[in-house]
Amino acid sequence: MHTISQGRLAFLLLFFAGLALYPLIAGEYGVDFVTKIMIYAILALSLELLVGNVGLVCFGQAAFFGIGAYGAVLLSPQDASASWLWLLPACVAAAALYALFVGALSLRTKGVYFIMVTLAFAQMAYYVVHDTPLGGGTDGIYLYFKPGLDSAIDLSKPHTLYYFTLVFLVWTFVFLAILLRSHFGRALAGIKINEQRMLASGFYTYPYKLAAFITSGGIAGLAGFLFAVKDGFVNPEMMSWHLSGALLIMIILGGLGYLEGALIGAFAFIFLQEFFKSDAIFGSFAKHWQLGLGLTIIACVALLPKGLIGLPDWIHKRLYGEKRIITEKMS
Repeated sequence: MHTISQGRLAFLLLFFAGLALYPLIAGEYGVDFVTKIMIYAILALSLELLVGNVGLVCFGQAAFFGIGAYGAVLLSPQDASASWLWLLPACVAAAALYALFVGALSLRTKGVYFIMVTLAFAQMAYYVVHDTPLGGGTDGIYLYFKPGLDSAIDLSKPHTLYYFTLVFLVWTFVFLAILLRSHFGRALAGIKINEQRMLASGFYTYPYKLAAFITSGGIAGLAGFLFAVKDGFVNPEMMSWHLSGALLIMIILGGLGYLEGALIGAFAFIFLQEFFKSDAIFGSFAKHWQLGLGLTIIACVALLPKGLIGLPDWIHKRLYGEKRIITEKMS
């Protein structure tokens, strides 16, 4: 479990302050784009809890994300705007409930079997919305009236939704930071380091892993709700295994074991994706954007084993050799 040094705390303050000030200089497209990235950052944080802090590689995170999104549409009235005060908790609860079901069964397996079981449950959820009228099939369904709270919080306005999403991004980060520094978080760290030793000492780990799994699913449901509100539309591709794979890449790219790594990874991944898709920069090669993105990620992982969060340390080593500052470890 990692503590936050003064340098990392300063980065976080500047990071969130920059996000708060960004709409003052950005246009409508920029606000919508960064809102999308912040939603993915919340989703990446939910997976970071499992992979980076418990050692559970879940390949079904997209299912909880999709359930939160579909819940926002299916639970909303067709002729009026719903209040987010009850709709948001309902979507989070729906995703957490499915996480309880999936976790209760999948956590009895380990390693690659756990990965495959979570993927299987995610595909089950995918086919429910893909092949039944419940989710509108391949066409998806629309959210005609975006939720709000009277005239005070109208989530149909881009700037209001932007700050609404930012508040929940900060809340998610702070909540997980406090959680991981509690006794519960120390138990999760012990499970990640050596679960067998904890079991041998009489420590029953299953309830802790299940609680972490449910918490992760609920946070993913929160991200799904925000995504549905932003786009006003959901379809089965939100639950595809491709998204779960992309989330794993985000947290590895940013740096496993660090909540900040999930933030950095989400922003870096989406920015790189848009960069390589740009016709203005790459011309006709932009249609092969996956190749450029893949090569860049491979280079980052090869040069920065700790992820992008280790970039300052990597630069320091290149400038000053093997002498390293250990202030962060001592703080």
